[in-house]
Amino acid sequence: MTKGKTMQAVQYEQVGGPEVLEVVDVAVPTLGPGEVRIRVAASAFNAADNGMRAGFLPIPIELPHIPGYDVSGTVDAIGDGVTGTAVGDAVIGFLPMERNGAAAEYVVAPAESVVPAPTSVPLADAAALPSVALTAWQALFDEGSLRSGQRVLIVGAGGVVGKYAVQLAKRAGAHVIATASPRSAAAVTAAGADQVVDHTATDLLAAVDGQVDVLLNLAPIDPEDFASSVALVRDGGVVVSTTAFMATPGDDGRGVRAETVFVRPDRERLAELVSLVDAGALTIEVGRRITLDELPALHAEAADTGVVGKVIVLV
Repeated sequence: MTKGKTMQAVQYEQVGGPEVLEVVDVAVPTLGPGEVRIRVAASAFNAADNGMRAGFLPIPIELPHIPGYDVSGTVDAIGDGVTGTAVGDAVIGFLPMERNGAAAEYVVAPAESVVPAPTSVPLADAAALPSVALTAWQALFDEGSLRSGQRVLIVGAGGVVGKYAVQLAKRAGAHVIATASPRSAAAVTAAGADQVVDHTATDLLAAVDGQVDVLLNLAPIDPEDFASSVALVRDGGVVVSTTAFMATPGDDGRGVRAETVFVRPDRERLAELVSLVDAGALTIEVGRRITLDELPALHAEAADTGVVGKVIVLV
Protein backbone atom coordinates (compact mmCIF):
# COMPACT_ATOMS: atom_id res chain seq x y z
CA MET A 1 0.00 0.00 0.00
CA THR A 2 2.91 2.34 0.71
CA LYS A 3 5.15 1.00 -2.03
CA GLY A 4 6.70 3.95 -3.83
CA LYS A 5 5.37 6.47 -1.32
CA THR A 6 7.73 8.99 0.19
CA MET A 7 7.68 11.08 3.33
CA GLN A 8 9.49 14.11 4.70
CA ALA A 9 12.11 13.43 7.33
CA VAL A 10 15.14 14.99 8.97
CA GLN A 11 18.24 12.81 8.73
CA TYR A 12 22.03 12.87 8.66
CA GLU A 13 24.34 10.73 6.53
CA GLN A 14 27.40 11.30 8.70
CA VAL A 15 28.01 12.39 12.28
CA GLY A 16 29.18 15.94 12.86
CA GLY A 17 27.90 19.41 13.58
CA PRO A 18 24.28 20.52 13.19
CA GLU A 19 24.98 21.25 9.53
CA VAL A 20 24.90 17.50 8.73
CA LEU A 21 21.13 17.50 9.31
CA GLU A 22 19.02 17.67 6.17
CA VAL A 23 15.30 17.80 5.49
CA VAL A 24 14.79 15.12 2.84
CA ASP A 25 12.21 12.98 1.12
CA VAL A 26 12.71 9.30 1.88
CA ALA A 27 10.66 6.15 1.40
CA VAL A 28 7.89 5.50 3.89
CA PRO A 29 9.27 2.68 6.09
CA THR A 30 7.88 -0.82 5.71
CA LEU A 31 7.21 -2.90 8.78
CA GLY A 32 8.10 -6.43 9.75
CA PRO A 33 6.66 -8.96 12.18
CA GLY A 34 6.06 -7.62 15.67
CA GLU A 35 6.22 -4.02 14.51
CA VAL A 36 3.81 -1.11 14.15
CA ARG A 37 3.99 1.87 11.84
CA ILE A 38 3.04 5.20 13.38
CA ARG A 39 1.79 8.31 11.61
CA VAL A 40 3.77 10.79 13.69
CA ALA A 41 2.01 13.62 15.50
CA ALA A 42 5.23 14.79 17.15
CA SER A 43 8.66 13.72 18.22
CA ALA A 44 10.66 15.29 21.04
CA PHE A 45 14.16 16.74 21.12
CA ASN A 46 16.51 15.36 23.77
CA ALA A 47 20.09 16.23 24.61
CA ALA A 48 21.09 12.71 23.57
CA ASP A 49 19.89 13.48 20.02
CA ASN A 50 22.57 16.17 19.92
CA GLY A 51 25.21 13.81 21.30
CA MET A 52 24.31 11.03 18.86
CA ARG A 53 24.43 13.38 15.87
CA ALA A 54 27.77 14.76 16.98
CA GLY A 55 29.20 11.27 17.53
CA PHE A 56 29.73 11.75 21.29
CA LEU A 57 27.39 9.01 22.47
CA PRO A 58 28.44 5.39 21.87
CA ILE A 59 25.07 4.27 20.50
CA PRO A 60 25.45 2.01 17.44
CA ILE A 61 23.25 3.86 14.95
CA GLU A 62 23.23 3.03 11.25
CA LEU A 63 23.73 5.87 8.80
CA PRO A 64 21.82 7.61 7.38
CA HIS A 65 19.92 8.15 10.63
CA ILE A 66 16.65 9.89 11.46
CA PRO A 67 16.72 11.26 15.03
CA GLY A 68 13.90 11.52 17.56
CA TYR A 69 13.43 8.54 19.86
CA ASP A 70 10.35 9.92 21.66
CA VAL A 71 7.14 9.77 19.64
CA SER A 72 3.43 10.33 19.76
CA GLY A 73 1.09 9.49 16.93
CA THR A 74 -1.51 7.17 15.47
CA VAL A 75 -0.94 3.54 14.49
CA ASP A 76 -1.09 3.36 10.69
CA ALA A 77 -0.31 -0.32 10.14
CA ILE A 78 0.55 -3.41 12.20
CA GLY A 79 2.86 -6.30 11.40
CA ASP A 80 2.32 -10.01 11.81
CA GLY A 81 1.97 -11.23 15.37
CA VAL A 82 1.06 -7.87 16.89
CA THR A 83 -1.72 -8.09 19.47
CA GLY A 84 -3.22 -5.50 21.76
CA THR A 85 -2.57 -2.65 19.33
CA ALA A 86 -4.81 -1.76 16.40
CA VAL A 87 -4.76 0.59 13.42
CA GLY A 88 -6.09 3.96 14.55
CA ASP A 89 -4.82 3.70 18.14
CA ALA A 90 -3.24 6.83 19.58
CA VAL A 91 0.11 5.83 21.08
CA ILE A 92 3.32 7.15 22.56
CA GLY A 93 6.66 5.40 22.71
CA PHE A 94 10.30 5.42 23.68
CA LEU A 95 11.87 4.03 20.50
CA PRO A 96 15.08 1.98 20.26
CA MET A 97 17.75 4.67 20.06
CA GLU A 98 19.88 2.83 17.51
CA ARG A 99 17.01 2.69 15.00
CA ASN A 100 15.53 5.45 12.86
CA GLY A 101 13.49 7.83 14.96
CA ALA A 102 10.38 9.93 14.66
CA ALA A 103 11.61 13.19 13.13
CA ALA A 104 9.59 12.16 10.10
CA GLU A 105 6.02 11.71 8.92
CA TYR A 106 6.07 7.99 9.73
CA VAL A 107 8.17 5.72 11.92
CA VAL A 108 8.28 1.94 12.36
CA ALA A 109 8.71 0.68 15.91
CA PRO A 110 8.63 -2.59 17.84
CA ALA A 111 5.09 -3.00 19.12
CA GLU A 112 6.41 -3.49 22.65
CA SER A 113 7.89 0.03 22.62
CA VAL A 114 4.52 1.81 22.44
CA VAL A 115 1.64 2.24 24.88
CA PRO A 116 -1.75 3.97 24.61
CA ALA A 117 -1.34 7.74 24.70
CA PRO A 118 -2.77 9.84 27.51
CA THR A 119 -6.23 11.15 26.71
CA SER A 120 -6.07 14.28 28.86
CA VAL A 121 -3.47 16.17 26.79
CA PRO A 122 -3.10 16.89 23.06
CA LEU A 123 -1.56 13.89 21.30
CA ALA A 124 1.40 15.92 20.01
CA ASP A 125 2.27 17.17 23.50
CA ALA A 126 2.39 13.59 24.79
CA ALA A 127 5.66 13.11 22.84
CA ALA A 128 7.31 15.12 25.63
CA LEU A 129 6.72 12.36 28.19
CA PRO A 130 8.43 9.01 27.47
CA SER A 131 12.20 9.11 27.91
CA VAL A 132 12.43 11.97 30.41
CA ALA A 133 9.70 10.65 32.71
CA LEU A 134 11.20 7.15 32.52
CA THR A 135 14.60 8.62 33.41
CA ALA A 136 13.16 10.31 36.49
CA TRP A 137 11.35 7.16 37.62
CA GLN A 138 14.33 4.85 37.07
CA ALA A 139 16.70 7.22 38.86
CA LEU A 140 14.50 7.72 41.91
CA PHE A 141 13.00 4.30 42.42
CA ASP A 142 14.87 1.63 40.44
CA GLU A 143 18.36 2.91 41.31
CA GLY A 144 17.67 5.21 44.26
CA SER A 145 15.19 2.87 46.01
CA LEU A 146 13.35 5.96 47.27
CA ARG A 147 10.52 5.21 49.72
CA SER A 148 7.81 7.14 51.50
CA GLY A 149 9.14 9.13 54.45
CA GLN A 150 12.65 9.44 53.06
CA ARG A 151 14.48 12.63 52.11
CA VAL A 152 15.74 13.26 48.60
CA LEU A 153 17.94 16.05 47.27
CA ILE A 154 17.44 16.70 43.54
CA VAL A 155 20.26 18.74 42.01
CA GLY A 156 19.23 20.41 38.77
CA ALA A 157 15.50 20.17 39.46
CA GLY A 158 14.71 23.06 37.13
CA GLY A 159 15.41 20.96 34.05
CA VAL A 160 12.92 18.79 32.18
CA VAL A 161 13.76 15.54 34.01
CA GLY A 162 14.01 17.43 37.28
CA LYS A 163 10.43 18.61 37.38
CA TYR A 164 9.18 15.08 36.67
CA ALA A 165 11.47 13.82 39.44
CA VAL A 166 10.09 16.35 41.93
CA GLN A 167 6.50 15.41 41.09
CA LEU A 168 7.17 11.66 41.32
CA ALA A 169 9.20 11.89 44.54
CA LYS A 170 6.58 14.04 46.25
CA ARG A 171 3.77 11.72 45.12
CA ALA A 172 5.75 8.80 46.61
CA GLY A 173 5.70 10.50 50.02
CA ALA A 174 9.29 11.76 50.10
CA HIS A 175 10.51 15.07 51.52
CA VAL A 176 11.92 16.85 48.47
CA ILE A 177 14.81 19.32 48.59
CA ALA A 178 15.67 20.72 45.16
CA THR A 179 18.23 23.03 43.63
CA ALA A 180 17.15 25.45 40.94
CA SER A 181 18.04 28.82 39.50
CA PRO A 182 15.81 31.84 40.22
CA ARG A 183 14.37 31.42 36.71
CA SER A 184 12.93 27.98 37.49
CA ALA A 185 12.40 28.17 41.27
CA ALA A 186 8.67 28.88 41.03
CA ALA A 187 8.10 25.95 38.67
CA VAL A 188 10.03 23.59 40.94
CA THR A 189 8.01 24.75 43.94
CA ALA A 190 4.81 24.24 41.96
CA ALA A 191 5.97 20.71 41.12
CA GLY A 192 5.95 19.96 44.84
CA ALA A 193 9.42 20.66 46.25
CA ASP A 194 9.43 21.22 50.03
CA GLN A 195 12.58 23.34 49.86
CA VAL A 196 14.21 25.04 46.87
CA VAL A 197 17.86 26.04 47.10
CA ASP A 198 19.15 28.73 44.74
CA HIS A 199 22.33 27.04 43.52
CA THR A 200 23.55 30.29 41.95
CA ALA A 201 23.75 32.10 45.29
CA THR A 202 23.83 29.50 48.08
CA ASP A 203 26.33 26.94 49.29
CA LEU A 204 24.52 23.61 49.08
CA LEU A 205 26.25 22.06 52.08
CA ALA A 206 25.17 24.98 54.24
CA ALA A 207 21.64 25.21 52.84
CA VAL A 208 20.57 21.60 53.41
CA ASP A 209 19.60 20.95 57.02
CA GLY A 210 20.51 17.37 57.87
CA GLN A 211 21.29 14.45 55.62
CA VAL A 212 19.26 12.87 52.84
CA ASP A 213 18.62 9.26 51.87
CA VAL A 214 18.99 9.86 48.11
CA LEU A 215 20.99 12.46 46.22
CA LEU A 216 19.88 12.67 42.58
CA ASN A 217 22.08 14.73 40.28
CA LEU A 218 20.64 15.84 36.94
CA ALA A 219 23.06 18.67 36.15
CA PRO A 220 26.56 19.02 34.64
CA ILE A 221 27.93 19.76 38.11
CA ASP A 222 31.60 20.44 38.86
CA PRO A 223 33.19 17.09 39.83
CA GLU A 224 34.73 18.52 43.02
CA ASP A 225 31.40 20.00 44.09
CA PHE A 226 29.71 16.69 43.29
CA ALA A 227 32.20 14.78 45.42
CA SER A 228 31.80 17.16 48.37
CA SER A 229 27.99 16.89 48.22
CA VAL A 230 28.21 13.18 49.08
CA ALA A 231 28.63 14.35 52.70
CA LEU A 232 24.94 15.26 52.58
CA VAL A 233 23.97 11.60 52.11
CA ARG A 234 23.39 9.45 55.19
CA ASP A 235 25.38 6.29 55.85
CA GLY A 236 23.90 3.56 53.66
CA GLY A 237 22.28 6.06 51.30
CA VAL A 238 22.70 6.40 47.56
CA VAL A 239 23.97 8.91 45.01
CA VAL A 240 22.30 8.64 41.61
CA SER A 241 23.34 10.65 38.54
CA THR A 242 22.19 10.93 34.95
CA THR A 243 25.38 12.68 33.81
CA ALA A 244 26.97 9.61 32.27
CA PHE A 245 30.00 11.54 30.96
CA MET A 246 31.40 11.90 34.50
CA ALA A 247 31.88 9.44 37.34
CA THR A 248 29.24 9.30 40.08
CA PRO A 249 30.88 9.61 43.51
CA GLY A 250 29.97 7.47 46.49
CA ASP A 251 31.53 6.68 49.85
CA ASP A 252 32.41 3.04 50.39
CA GLY A 253 33.48 3.70 53.96
CA ARG A 254 29.98 4.86 54.87
CA GLY A 255 28.15 2.44 52.62
CA VAL A 256 26.97 5.20 50.26
CA ARG A 257 26.58 3.57 46.86
CA ALA A 258 26.91 5.34 43.52
CA GLU A 259 24.61 4.65 40.55
CA THR A 260 24.65 6.14 37.05
CA VAL A 261 21.42 6.03 35.06
CA PHE A 262 20.97 5.84 31.30
CA VAL A 263 17.31 5.52 30.40
CA ARG A 264 16.11 2.09 29.32
CA PRO A 265 12.81 0.92 27.81
CA ASP A 266 10.08 -0.10 30.23
CA ARG A 267 6.65 -0.48 28.66
CA GLU A 268 4.87 -1.29 31.91
CA ARG A 269 6.31 1.76 33.65
CA LEU A 270 5.55 4.02 30.68
CA ALA A 271 1.92 2.91 30.79
CA GLU A 272 1.86 3.71 34.50
CA LEU A 273 3.24 7.19 33.83
CA VAL A 274 0.48 7.73 31.25
CA SER A 275 -2.10 6.76 33.85
CA LEU A 276 -0.61 9.29 36.28
CA VAL A 277 -0.94 11.98 33.63
CA ASP A 278 -4.58 11.14 33.02
CA ALA A 279 -5.23 11.06 36.77
CA GLY A 280 -3.86 14.59 37.11
CA ALA A 281 -0.94 13.38 39.24
CA LEU A 282 1.77 14.17 36.68
CA THR A 283 1.99 17.25 34.47
CA ILE A 284 3.51 17.14 30.98
CA GLU A 285 5.42 20.32 30.25
CA VAL A 286 6.07 21.56 26.72
CA GLY A 287 8.19 24.68 26.40
CA ARG A 288 8.21 25.07 22.63
CA ARG A 289 6.71 23.51 19.55
CA ILE A 290 8.62 23.60 16.27
CA THR A 291 8.21 22.06 12.83
CA LEU A 292 10.40 19.47 11.13
CA ASP A 293 12.19 22.05 8.99
CA GLU A 294 13.16 23.96 12.16
CA LEU A 295 14.88 20.95 13.76
CA PRO A 296 18.36 21.60 12.26
CA ALA A 297 18.31 25.11 13.77
CA LEU A 298 17.32 23.64 17.14
CA HIS A 299 20.34 21.31 17.01
CA ALA A 300 22.51 24.36 16.29
CA GLU A 301 21.02 26.11 19.31
CA ALA A 302 21.64 23.04 21.46
CA ALA A 303 25.26 22.84 20.35
CA ASP A 304 25.79 26.58 20.92
CA THR A 305 23.93 27.67 24.05
CA GLY A 306 21.89 24.64 25.09
CA VAL A 307 18.12 24.28 24.89
CA VAL A 308 15.96 25.36 27.83
CA GLY A 309 12.71 23.47 28.42
CA LYS A 310 11.12 20.66 26.47
CA VAL A 311 10.81 21.06 22.72
CA ILE A 312 8.54 18.92 20.59
CA VAL A 313 8.74 18.65 16.82
CA LEU A 314 5.38 18.73 15.09
CA VAL A 315 4.66 16.88 11.87
